[in-house]
Amino acid sequence: MKIPIRPAAIGVLLLVFFLIPVCSQAQEPIDTPRKVLIKTPVIYPALARSINIHGVVKVEAVISPNGTVKSVTVKGGHPILTQSAVTAVGHWKFEPATHETREVIEIKFDEQ
Repeated sequence: MKIPIRPAAIGVLLLVFFLIPVCSQAQEPIDTPRKVLIKTPVIYPALARSINIHGVVKVEAVISPNGTVKSVTVKGGHPILTQSAVTAVGHWKFEPATHETREVIEIKFDEQ
């Protein structure tokens, strides 16, 4: 027994298989790193300097559309160095964007 295929059913199938995947891809924003406009210098903690602690602190900053930092979360690094990195990045100013973004930032602490 043959099942008749209606033009409306073909249209729905075409919509599902071709149009919906294209639309969902077009709506995903492409995240590129935002440029830092004002970068507050990171202060090397005196305790870390005195006991020769150095390394990298990795933080994630949530940046509002106007470029101000909303929050900073530590992702890794020596505990003595992290607070200094969080404080500095919290004062940075980024270029404006159309939406809120998350930036992963690495701060290097080394004896100079």
